[in-house]
Amino acid sequence: MLKNIFGCTNKNLLFRYSISIIIILTLIISCSKEEEIHEEEIIVPQPNIYGLFTDSLTQFDGVVKKNETLTDILLPHSVSYQQVSEISKIARDTWNVRKIQKGRKYIIYSSTDSIKSVKYFIYENDPINFVVVDLSDSINITKGQKDIVVKERRVAGEIKSSLYLALKEQKVSDLLALKLAEVYAWQIDFYKIYKGDKFKVLFEEEYVNDEFIGVGKIIAADFQQKGYDYYAFYFEQDGKEEFFDEEGKSLQKTFLKSPLKFSRVTSGYSRKRYHPVLHRFKAHLGTDYAAPTGTRIYAVGDGTITEARYKRNNGNYVKIRHNGTYSTQYLHMSKIAKGIRPGVKVKQKQVIGYVGSTGLATGPHVCFRFWKNGAQINHRKQKFPSSHPVSDENMVQYNIYMDSLKAIIDSFKINNALADVTQVTSSQ
Repeated sequence: MLKNIFGCTNKNLLFRYSISIIIILTLIISCSKEEEIHEEEIIVPQPNIYGLFTDSLTQFDGVVKKNETLTDILLPHSVSYQQVSEISKIARDTWNVRKIQKGRKYIIYSSTDSIKSVKYFIYENDPINFVVVDLSDSINITKGQKDIVVKERRVAGEIKSSLYLALKEQKVSDLLALKLAEVYAWQIDFYKIYKGDKFKVLFEEEYVNDEFIGVGKIIAADFQQKGYDYYAFYFEQDGKEEFFDEEGKSLQKTFLKSPLKFSRVTSGYSRKRYHPVLHRFKAHLGTDYAAPTGTRIYAVGDGTITEARYKRNNGNYVKIRHNGTYSTQYLHMSKIAKGIRPGVKVKQKQVIGYVGSTGLATGPHVCFRFWKNGAQINHRKQKFPSSHPVSDENMVQYNIYMDSLKAIIDSFKINNALADVTQVTSSQ
């Protein structure tokens, strides 16, 4: 065979050729292995959660103390008054250094040499947003956000006393109760929750570095009250995020169920009620919602302010004409919101004042009154039309989407046991 390859039969020559080939092959294999070993040993530096390369720096973690200023924080780390002053000037348009808050976290990265000069100062505005002050060369200030991981979660339960407690028992953030109140603001009076009411919710939770930071959007829900299912499905239409029922009707109605997000009904609509101040029976053609002083009061629908003033019995109050049929009034405010005056147009959910006890009131609450064709009525017994449905061109897509979510919601078992986090759905 060697003869065929080299074209000769000289044994010494063939031997030398063979040795040469073996040496060459050995060198090639050896170099290849060295390259592989060399590649394995390369460690690529990775940025931290603030997008900085700080492996060669020392880290100091701190929390802003009461009345502590940026100067108080940086001076002990050998940052001069002049540098702090320059930071304040550069940050003027992006970050007000005078408004650093007690309890906020900050981090200082310094060099490891004997000088220990500060290279970066990080201030966290909240669990997501932060400010980076770069002092490594000329002072540079930037804003940033940590990556948010969104996880899908599901919960189903039965209410024994309140929605808050039902969620707390299952170790779910009470922020979910606020989210549900916003979704069902037009369908369910959350001030009149009944024992035995049930709920099923598919929703998102947000995490930063495996730390829970808040409740994201509700994807689908079913609130069961008095044997009736109130379904809600999140759907984007024409660039607008909204909730619709199983028939594609918007959950948003002409009027909210209440002018407050959360409170309790202390006195309902009645033709004969014992007045706590006048000490006599008198018609109470409105609904009293008790809440702490300063709680925001919202317009229940779009309209125009017709009255916004103080009156002896009403205290500070606002009246809104919504259209030719409906008007609403809000009494006993601690104060009327800025800019609210006769002739001003307001939108549904716009703040028009704050809970108080002005006028004939024994404690902080808002007396909410509702007129239809000039007569006061019990708004809690009214059924108002949907604002707008899913459009015809989107209905096929919506039905497919809704059917899949409804099947998931209906599969939840109400056993007061919270399902585990199901999956990571997105990352920002």
